[in-house]
Amino acid sequence: MSAPATSLPERRTFAIISHPDAGKTTLTEKLLLFGGAIHTAGEVRARGQARRARSDWMKIEQARGISVTSSVMTFQRGATVFNLLDTPGHEDFSEDTYRTLTAVDSAVMVIDAARGIEAQTRKLFEVCRLRDVPILTFINKVDREGRDPFSLLDEISDMLALDVAPLNWPAGMGGEFKGLYDLYNYNFLKPDGTATGAAGATVATSGLDDPMIDDLCGPIAARLREQAELALGGYATLDPQLYRQGALTPVLFGSALKDFGVEALIDALAAYAPAPRPQPALVAGHAGTVDPGDAQVSGFVFKVQANMNPQHRDRIAFLRLASGRFRRGMKLRQVATGKVIAINSPILFFAQDREIADEAWPGDIIGIPNHGVLRVGDSLVEKDDVTFTGIPNFAPEILRRVALKDPTKSKQLRTALTDMAEEGVTQLFKPSIGSQWIVGVVGQLQLEVLISRLDAEYRVAADFEASPYETARWLHGEAGDLKRFADEHRGAMAEDRDGAPVFMARDNWELNYVSQRETALRFSATRERA
Repeated sequence: MSAPATSLPERRTFAIISHPDAGKTTLTEKLLLFGGAIHTAGEVRARGQARRARSDWMKIEQARGISVTSSVMTFQRGATVFNLLDTPGHEDFSEDTYRTLTAVDSAVMVIDAARGIEAQTRKLFEVCRLRDVPILTFINKVDREGRDPFSLLDEISDMLALDVAPLNWPAGMGGEFKGLYDLYNYNFLKPDGTATGAAGATVATSGLDDPMIDDLCGPIAARLREQAELALGGYATLDPQLYRQGALTPVLFGSALKDFGVEALIDALAAYAPAPRPQPALVAGHAGTVDPGDAQVSGFVFKVQANMNPQHRDRIAFLRLASGRFRRGMKLRQVATGKVIAINSPILFFAQDREIADEAWPGDIIGIPNHGVLRVGDSLVEKDDVTFTGIPNFAPEILRRVALKDPTKSKQLRTALTDMAEEGVTQLFKPSIGSQWIVGVVGQLQLEVLISRLDAEYRVAADFEASPYETARWLHGEAGDLKRFADEHRGAMAEDRDGAPVFMARDNWELNYVSQRETALRFSATRERA
C-alpha cells in the first residue's frame, strides 16, 4: 500500500439506531443544534406547513412521521468534525440500515426509558456486533414516567451481553425529575425553571456529599445519593478501550426533547468514540484492510439516493472515505468497471443544506452527483487495486410484479425501477420466461414507499400484482453446473441487473428441497458488487 499520510484531523463518524418512536429523530435534531448546524430548536421541523425533521425529506416520511431512508449530516464542535448517519428505525428498511452501518465507526443506541430494549433495537445491535461497531447508549425520555434505571441497565447487560458503565444518573423520573448528576465530573444539570422544564444551568458540586445536592433535589436528594453510589459500585467503570472493542457500553440518561444529556453525548463521542478505523478490503486480490493513514485516496459507496432535489432529478452517491486526503477535482477509478471519474462537485451535507467540499478526510462522507454511473458497493481508488468488502445486497422476502395503470408510461416505469434498484431500495429481476420484471423487497412498507415515489417523483401510477414466487437466491458454481440447472429450471430462473443468475422459488419448502439436491451449487441470500 501507499506510504502513510501525515496527521489526520479529528473525525467521529457514527450512526443513530433505535426502535421507532424512541426519539431518534428528535435526538438527531438536538445534536445538530448543539453542534451548531442549526440555530434554533424546531428549525429542522418547520418548513412551510410541513412539520418534520430536516433529515426526513421524502414525501412519505413527511406524511407518516417516520424515517425510511438513511441521511447524512455533518457538524463540528471544537476541533472535532462529526459525521452523523441517521438510519431508518422501521424493520422493513433494515437493508438500508445495514449498509449504512458499514460506513460508521461507532453507533448511538437510543432506548425509550419507559419501554426498554425493543425488537428492532436488538436486531440493529446484533448487526453492530457482527461488524464490531462499538455502542454508546442514550436512555431517552427520563423526564417522563419510565422504568427504574437499574432495571433498564440490567436489561441492557442481560439481553445484549454487554457491560454497562453509566456516566450520569437521573435525579428522579417523570413528575419527580429534578435533573441529571454527572457520576464522573460531579456536575448537576438542572431544569431552567420554566413551564417547559427544559435543561438550564449546570451546577458544579464537590460530589454526592455536597449540601448543594439537597438544594437541587429537595426530598429526593437521599434517593439520588443512594442510587448513584449503587450505580458506581455495582456497574463497570468506564474503560474506553473496552468500549471501542465492543465489550462495554457507556450509558447516558437524558431527554432529547428537553436538551438533557445531549451535550454530554456529543462530549462522550468526542472523548471516547473511535476515530476512523481500518476498513475490510481485498488488497491486490488478497483479504486485508485499508488503513485511514494510507496516502492513497480510497473509499466505497454505501448508498445511492435519487431525487433528493426532485426539481433537478439529481442522483447522489454517498462515498465513505477510507484513506487519504481527498481534494476537489481528483480523478478516482471505479474498480468494478475500470472507469476513471473526475469528482468536480463533491458535496458535504449539513442537515438539509449542502456545500461543495474542497477537501475531505478519512471518516468523511461526501456526495458525488452522477447519472447512474456509481452504485451501492462500488469502490473508488486513486491508483492501487483495492476492493472494499462487506457491502451486500440481500435476497428479498417479498416478490411482486408491477402493474401500470397507464401502459404508455412503461419507459418511465423502467427508469424509475432501475433508479431505485441502483439505490439498493429494491431488487430487480428479469425472468428467463416472460417480459414482466419482478420487484423484490425486504419488507411490506418498502412497497408503499416504492408506489409513493413512483407517483411523487416519476408521475407513474402503478399497483402491485402477486408473483408466483416467494423468495429468491443467487446461484454460484461452475459454469457447466449453472447451465445444466438453468436448463432444467428455466421457468424459475431470472437474472438480476448485473446478469447474475437467480433462482426464484415458489416457497421456502421448494428452496430447501432444490438446494439440498443441488450440492454442486451454492444458493446465496446475499451478493456483493464485484
